[in-house]
Amino acid sequence: MSAFDTVAFHERAVRTASHEDVTEMRTLLVETLEDQSTEPHVDDAGNVLASRGDGDTHLVLNTHIDTVPPHVEYARDGDVASGRGSCDAKGPLAALLDAFLACEPENGRVTLAVTPDEETLSTGAAALDLDADGYIVGEPTGLDVCTAARGRFEGTVSLGGVAAHAAEPESGVNAVAALAPLFRAVETFDDEHGPGEHEQLGGPTLTVTTVEGGEATNQVPAECRFTLDRRSVPPETADGFAAEITEHLRAHAPEGVELEFALKDRPTPFLEAWATDPDAPLARELVEASGGVARPFTAATEASYFAEEAPTVVFGPGVLADEEGAVAHAEREYVKLSEVEEAATAVRRTLDALLG
Repeated sequence: MSAFDTVAFHERAVRTASHEDVTEMRTLLVETLEDQSTEPHVDDAGNVLASRGDGDTHLVLNTHIDTVPPHVEYARDGDVASGRGSCDAKGPLAALLDAFLACEPENGRVTLAVTPDEETLSTGAAALDLDADGYIVGEPTGLDVCTAARGRFEGTVSLGGVAAHAAEPESGVNAVAALAPLFRAVETFDDEHGPGEHEQLGGPTLTVTTVEGGEATNQVPAECRFTLDRRSVPPETADGFAAEITEHLRAHAPEGVELEFALKDRPTPFLEAWATDPDAPLARELVEASGGVARPFTAATEASYFAEEAPTVVFGPGVLADEEGAVAHAEREYVKLSEVEEAATAVRRTLDALLG
C-alpha cells in the first residue's frame, strides 16, 4: 500500500472531471482504492462502495463524482486549486477518501459510498441500501456541519379554457387571464396550507418560474401553463404538497377554467426536506473536530435519501458562494487545499471517536 496523497488525488480528480466522463472518474477512484489495499465494488447503479472494519456501529461517508458542465480546467495558485468540480465535490471526495483510508475501526464499520449522478437524477443514491447508523455527506460547507436542508419539488400547473375570437372575448374562457388570481393564490398558499416555520430551516418558499400560453395574437387562449418551484421544510412531502396546492389553486381559479397540477416526472424520489438533531453524537463530534458550527445547508443534496434512516450531516471543504459571488457550478470554482486537509482530519477524528 502506497502513502495516500490527498492533494495529489484532488488534482487528478479535478483534471479527470474536465473530461466530462463519469466513467473515467469512477475508474480513478477504484484504482486509488485498490492501490491502498482496499477492495472496492461497483454496483449495478454505478456506485463505488468500499468498507473497513466489522462491528455493529456502521457509519457511511458519501459524496458524488459527477460535476456540472461545461467544465473548467484545473489550475493551482499556492493553496488555492480551481476548476469545475474542485469544491463540488472533488474537495469533499478527497477529504472523505483520506479519512476512510486512515480509519481502522475497532468497534464498528465505515463504508465509503460514492454516487455517479447527484447533479441530475440521483439514481445511484436512490439504489443504496446500507443499513447505517449515520451518514456524513460530502459537500462544500466551509467546514460547518449542516444538519438540515430544504427539499425541492417542481411541478406544472396546466390551465384549460375555451378558444374564441379576440373580438368577442366573452364567447370564450381565457386561460391566460386566469394567471392573475392564481398568482395571488400562490402567494397565500403557505399562510393557509403550509407546514409553518421549521426550527432550523425557517419557512418554505413557493415561486412561479416559467409561464407558457396562447397560440395566436387574435385568439382568446384556451391553454396556459406555469411552473412552480417549491423549497420545502419538514414535515411536508412531495405528494402532500401536490395534493394541497391542487386543492388551493382550484378554489381560486376563475369559473370555467380547468386546472391540473402535476409534479415533474422523474425516475427517482424528489430530494425532500430533512433535519437531524444538532445534538446527535455524529453532529456533535464533527462540530468539535472541525471547529465549525451546526447550521442548515442551502442546497438540496442526496442527504435527503439517508436522513430518514439515520442521523445525517453534510460537511466538507469549499463554499457554494463567497463574498464575490457564486463558487460552486461557476467558472471561478475553487477550494483551498489546506481546507481539504482540515476536513479530512476532522472526519478522521470523528470516525475515531465513534468507531474506536
